[in-house]
Amino acid sequence: MKSGLSLIALALAFAAPAALHAEDKADEKAKAEKPAADYEPQVRTTKLSGTFGGQRINYAATIGETIIKNKDGVPEVAVVTTAYVKEPRDPSRPVTFLFNGGPGSGTVWLMMGAFGPKRVAIPGDGTDDGAPPYPIVDNPDALLDVTDVVFIDPPGTGFSHLIGKADPEDYYGVTQDAKLVAEVIRRWLNDNGRWNSPKYLGGESYGTTRSAAVANQLMNETYNDVALNGIILISTVLDFAAGADTPGNELSPITNLPSMAVTALYHGKATAASPEAFAEEARQWAIGPYASALLKGQKLQGEERAQIRRELSRFTGLSEIYLESADLRVTPSRFYKELLRDRGLTVGRLDSRYTGKDYDSAGESPDNDPSFYGIDASYTAAINSWSRDGLGFKTDREYQSIGRIGGQWDWRLGGRDTNAYLNVAPYIGQALRENSGLRVLVAQGYYDFATPFFAAEYALSRTGIPQDRITYTYYDAGHMMYIRDEDRHKLAEDVRAFIRAR
Repeated sequence: MKSGLSLIALALAFAAPAALHAEDKADEKAKAEKPAADYEPQVRTTKLSGTFGGQRINYAATIGETIIKNKDGVPEVAVVTTAYVKEPRDPSRPVTFLFNGGPGSGTVWLMMGAFGPKRVAIPGDGTDDGAPPYPIVDNPDALLDVTDVVFIDPPGTGFSHLIGKADPEDYYGVTQDAKLVAEVIRRWLNDNGRWNSPKYLGGESYGTTRSAAVANQLMNETYNDVALNGIILISTVLDFAAGADTPGNELSPITNLPSMAVTALYHGKATAASPEAFAEEARQWAIGPYASALLKGQKLQGEERAQIRRELSRFTGLSEIYLESADLRVTPSRFYKELLRDRGLTVGRLDSRYTGKDYDSAGESPDNDPSFYGIDASYTAAINSWSRDGLGFKTDREYQSIGRIGGQWDWRLGGRDTNAYLNVAPYIGQALRENSGLRVLVAQGYYDFATPFFAAEYALSRTGIPQDRITYTYYDAGHMMYIRDEDRHKLAEDVRAFIRAR
């Protein structure tokens, strides 16, 4: 899940005269005071071509605002979508709707990193992206050879925003957000004559949570169903209770252990034949002896405790002394700091291949996430350059790569017990049970602690979720596995195969 850290905005017009600044502010105030009923949506279409999946494709790139109105017909939300549609248009082609996560993250990551026709080229080996200019290059891994693609920025992300006196409580929440995105999808299908096209839905991080909730809104909440052919879950988080790093939750250390193991192996703190082999060994030990030991609580003593401690040290690369001090339960934030403390380094949360250097080595958690500040500036520059200069979108608004709406988010799904156990995986199970043509692709990076791969497997292995139409794929990178060139290509090919297999 993307960090809540705000991104640094590009500096503009420092040398402009003070009077001109005052005039600009007056214009902005006048726009802000313009009645919501008079809001005019902006739509820009550019005709382009490129080579994707080995095919030369002509396509239309349309970036525009979809206006959502309240029950009185007053505009309340401007949702910006960026659609890439092959020409000549073919209503029988698949269409895929994509978004990122957060909540509060714009689609910049998937669009400029994985599936858009242009991408920002940065190092894929866990090193910092440095300073601009950043290369914005053609992306042959974009999916236009197999599907049209629509990227959606919900309000509070990207250029999308609330209008006038709209109440954030009506849109910032698991269910509220899902209803809005489902409405945007229905509107796009209607406006583009695509009701009978094969349809795919996909998201990254909280975007996987959104995928489950939106699928529920499209397929289960009304009689005007929009059936889906596939759901694409990239860096999956569905069961929030299982992954909560809070005292007393024994599932968190269990589901995080395989990620700790492959990270320790990557940094030379463990020994194994391969990440895949070590991950599988860690899975089996975590769900077996380790889970049994944790459930015994303080009754775990003597040689049994010593044996668990030795094995835990082998998997995590941490000393037995440290593990005993942590009562055999190491939170991810402590792991990031402790694993490479002897080298004066920390490891990343979004991608634990990345290392960072803190102010000092004495603390128990990192100052920051090196796998986020190692890529954020390049993606911010790329999305602004492509949207404004490449596609002609004109706005004074700042693109919100990571918006500050998480603190306003309504996480409630139902009654007391449901709220205490936030889990949207049952939405996926119901969708699979009630739509025999639906399939699910789960793409996970081994070095991702924001949405650990074993936690995703656990969430989707539960009762009521058919297993025969779920496919798992794995990558030698982290949360945004597509920053590594080999894994971007593999992810694209895996998604292509998933769509072609309908």
